[in-house]
Amino acid sequence: MDLLNTLVDKGLRRETPTREEALAVLATSDDDLLDVVAAAGKVRRHWFGRRVKLNYLVNLKSGLCPEDCSYCSQRLGSTAGILKYTWLKPGQASEAAAAGLAGGAKRVCLVASGRGPTDRDVDRVSDTIKAIKEQNEGVEVCACLGLLSDGQAERLRAAGADAYNHNLNTSEATYGDITTTHTYADRVDTVHKAHAAGLSACSGLIAGMGERDEDLVDVVFALRELDPDSVPVNFLIPFEGTPLAKEWNLTPQRCLRVLAMVRFVCPDVEVRIAGGREVHLRTLQPLALHLANSIFLGDYLTSEGQAGKADLEMIADAGFEVEGAGEVTLPAHRAAAGGGCGSHAAAGGCGSDAEAAGCGSHAGGGVCGTAGVPAAADAPVSAEPRTDLVAVRRRGAGTDLAPNA
Repeated sequence: MDLLNTLVDKGLRRETPTREEALAVLATSDDDLLDVVAAAGKVRRHWFGRRVKLNYLVNLKSGLCPEDCSYCSQRLGSTAGILKYTWLKPGQASEAAAAGLAGGAKRVCLVASGRGPTDRDVDRVSDTIKAIKEQNEGVEVCACLGLLSDGQAERLRAAGADAYNHNLNTSEATYGDITTTHTYADRVDTVHKAHAAGLSACSGLIAGMGERDEDLVDVVFALRELDPDSVPVNFLIPFEGTPLAKEWNLTPQRCLRVLAMVRFVCPDVEVRIAGGREVHLRTLQPLALHLANSIFLGDYLTSEGQAGKADLEMIADAGFEVEGAGEVTLPAHRAAAGGGCGSHAAAGGCGSDAEAAGCGSHAGGGVCGTAGVPAAADAPVSAEPRTDLVAVRRRGAGTDLAPNA
């Protein structure tokens, strides 16, 4: 297929595909799916080999968020039966992180629900970062606390944070349909603050909210312009008790096409399969490793994930290997440009040329909206709901039970 040959060549040269090419990837048929995966897999292996980076989430503060993000089980007005608790103490968070690190994770992601941290919250998280780093030499710590105020990113960096996550989630055109309590521009501003403070930016999207193909392409091109080092791709977990509970728009094949499109647009950045992979990719999860070079280990913020042992077996069985603590995730040209804190200079974003702008807060099964995005005429046909695969997290952080790692 000429399209795929062109996209592979561009990916190996870090050239930006056209919007039409990106849309064409999403429009490919199931008959061509393995060809699409093989082509994007060439780009993935060129820049990242067969390494898979493991990340581990610690939910520092769960539920009762004042924001109204439609996809989020922690949102204002959510009736989802999730765990609700206030801030974990640094020792509790460090103990929770240790389980993931023992399972092979090299990055710990510290997440807290809310619009954004107060200065006192930044102090709390700073103490937690120091506690984790004192116990675990070489560990990467990413904070995800919502919208940042001036000076807060610098304080997190001084405390030892390596990265900051704030997702764009959806296109600028549809953002107001998903969230009304803050703006797309607010999210962009927070990612810029993280960049300016020397933190590695982590910013991604959520697929499956009823968006059009054009919206997915818009947000990925916006992310390329924003130039994060890591792009988490979340697949909506339709929690009962949230406005998007009935949005079952994804099939495993659709998820693979989305991941392939992200890899072609952002060839040399860490593409991470985040929340919802077990719900929507299901038995095709191993194929997704040919597209993404990073996953979360174990559970998510408010939902259960696949058992950590099963994650490790899946990686090995698919012929991949867990990235070691001493290995540098990013390709040399990006690591040299930003030292792992972003190569947003010479390389020009997720590849070379760039096109838009974007940014977000929590990952996976818990973030912060009212009405969902209206289904477009060309939106994918709804998949069969798999509510049996959506399980609320009842173990790990905030409980007395051992975590799943």
